[in-house]
Amino acid sequence: MPETVNTPLVKFLKWRAKHIPQKRFVLILSIFIGFFTGLVSVALKNTTHFIQDLLQSGFFTKYYNPYYFVFPVIGIIITVLIKKLIRHNVGEGVPSTLFAISRKQGFMRSYRMYGSFITSIFTVGFGGSVGLEGPAVSTGSAIGSNLGRLFHLNFKSRILMISCSTAGAIAAIFNAPIAAIIFTIEIFSLDLTFSSLIPLLMASASGAVTSIFLQGNDYLFHYKYIEPFNVADVPFYLLLGVLTAFASVYFHKIYFTIETYFSKFKSTTARVLVGGLLLGSLIFLIPPLYGEGYETINHLLNGNVQAVIEGSILYDYIEDNWIILLVLLGLVLFKVFATSFTMGAGGVGGVFAPALFIGSSLGFVFSSFVNRLNFINIPTSNFTLVGMAGLMAGVLHAPLTAIFMIAEITGGYELFVPLMLVSAISFLVTRSITPHSIYTEQLAQKGDVLTHDKDHAILTLLSLEKIVETNFKPVHPEMQLGDLVKVVATSRRNLFPVVNQDQQLVGVLTLDDFRHLMFNQAVYTTTTVSQLMSPPPALIEKSEDMNQVMKKFQETGAWNLPVVDQGKYFGFISKSKLFSVYRRKLIEFN
Repeated sequence: MPETVNTPLVKFLKWRAKHIPQKRFVLILSIFIGFFTGLVSVALKNTTHFIQDLLQSGFFTKYYNPYYFVFPVIGIIITVLIKKLIRHNVGEGVPSTLFAISRKQGFMRSYRMYGSFITSIFTVGFGGSVGLEGPAVSTGSAIGSNLGRLFHLNFKSRILMISCSTAGAIAAIFNAPIAAIIFTIEIFSLDLTFSSLIPLLMASASGAVTSIFLQGNDYLFHYKYIEPFNVADVPFYLLLGVLTAFASVYFHKIYFTIETYFSKFKSTTARVLVGGLLLGSLIFLIPPLYGEGYETINHLLNGNVQAVIEGSILYDYIEDNWIILLVLLGLVLFKVFATSFTMGAGGVGGVFAPALFIGSSLGFVFSSFVNRLNFINIPTSNFTLVGMAGLMAGVLHAPLTAIFMIAEITGGYELFVPLMLVSAISFLVTRSITPHSIYTEQLAQKGDVLTHDKDHAILTLLSLEKIVETNFKPVHPEMQLGDLVKVVATSRRNLFPVVNQDQQLVGVLTLDDFRHLMFNQAVYTTTTVSQLMSPPPALIEKSEDMNQVMKKFQETGAWNLPVVDQGKYFGFISKSKLFSVYRRKLIEFN
C-alpha cells in the first residue's frame, strides 16, 4: 500500500475531522460561500454594466442608431471564442446545476467556476437580451460543489453547499435574502430541515451583506410611490394573473421552438451570424430590448413612457396613445425572441431578467389599457410590479419566489395580497399547460429532474448502470442440455440470458425451467435451450430512467428483469439490488 501524501490539506482534513463536527464545519463554510458568491455576483454585475456604459458613451453615441445592431454580434462572437478556449460547453446556469445534482452526485467541473462568469459579461455587456442571474447561480454553484469536493463532504452536504452558493448569489444580485432562500428551495426541490435552514440563512445573509457593503443598501427598482391595495381592483388582478399565465406559456413555447431551430445548425459560424444579426436587428428596431432591461422596467414603474420609446426608428410616427400601447405591447411579444436569439446564437445568460421585463411591460400595458377606457382608474405602478411576479411564477414555476422577490426588491410589501393572487393564478394556469418550468423542460424529457416528491427524487438520483448486474453466463438457443449443465456447474447464478450470435437477447432461462431434466442424461443431446427458455416478462432499455424501471417491476411482479442496449443483452436488474440501493440512497438523502 503506498503511503498517503501528508499535504497541508490532508493535515487540515484530519484536524477538522477530530476537532470540528461536520455540521458546524458546514455552517462555517456556508458563511464563507455566501461572502464569496456575493463578491462574484457584484463583480459580474458591475463589470457588465461598465461595458454597457462604455458602449453608450463618447464615440459610440454618435453612431448609436445606425450601428447599434453590430454590438450584440460582437458580444456573441467574443463569447463563442471564449467557449472554444475553455473547450467545454458552458451551457445554461440553472439547468446545468440541476443536472449536476440529479445525475452527477452534486459534482460540477471546475471550469464552471469561471466559464459562465466570463462569457456572460460579454454577452450581456454588448447587448445580449438575457440576464446575469443564471450565470451567477452557475458560478456560485460550481464554487460550492468544488469546495464540497475539496473538503470531502458527503452527498447531502455537497447539495447544501450548492444551495448555499445559489442563495448567496441571488441575495447579492437582488438584495433579497429571503427570496433567495425560497428560490433555492423551489427550484432545487431542496428538502428543508432545521440543519439545512441555518446554513442557507447564513449564506443568503452573507451574500446580501457583501452586496450592501460594496454597493450600498439600494433597491434594484425605483418608483415614486405605490398606491394602497384596493379591494375593488381584485377582478383586474385576477385577469392580470390569467394574462401573465398566457404570456408565460408564450415565452415557454417560443423559447424552445427557437432553441430547436438553432440546434439544427451544424456550423457554429452560421449559428452566430444568423442569431446575432436577428438579435441586432430587433434591438435596432426596439432599443429597450438591449441588455437585461432593468432601466426600461424602472421607466415603466414611474410612467416615463417617452424614455422607453425614444430612440426607436418608429418614434417620430408615434403620436396617438393607443399606438404607444401597441408599441409597448411589442416589448412583451419580442423580448422572448431577443432572448432566444441571444441563447441560440451562442450567448450565455439567464431568463430571470427577461421574465421580469415581460411581466412589467404586460402589467403596464394592461393597466394603461384599462385606464384608457375611462370607466375606472387602476394604479399603473402597482400592476407593473405585480406583472413581474406573474411572469416569474409562470415561467420559472416558482410562485413563492415571485411573491417575496418582488416584495423585497421593491420594498412593496403593501402589495402582498395582489402578489399572492396573481402569482398563484399564473402558476396554476401555466402548469396545467406546460407541466415543467423553462429550467426543467429538457431535463424532464430525460428523466433528470428532482422534485419535492422524495420517492421520485431518490429514483432520479439512482443510476441504472450502477445497479445492473453483469455476472450472468449467457447461453445460446442451439446449446444442448448437456452443455447447459456444464455452464450451470461453473455459474454462481440460477438465471441465464439466452442470446443469439449477434448478442441480441431472445429469451431467459432459470434453473427451475430444467431442474427436472438435469440428471436425465438420455435427453442431454435431444433437448436444446430454445425448447426450455421463455420470453422475459419485460425488457429494460439501458437509456430508461429509474422511474420507468420501477414501474416495470410493479407491472410484471418479476424479481429480475433483463437490460438491453438497442436489443443487445447488457445485464440484469434484480429487485433486491434495486431496493438495497434505494434504501442506501434514502438514508444518504435524509
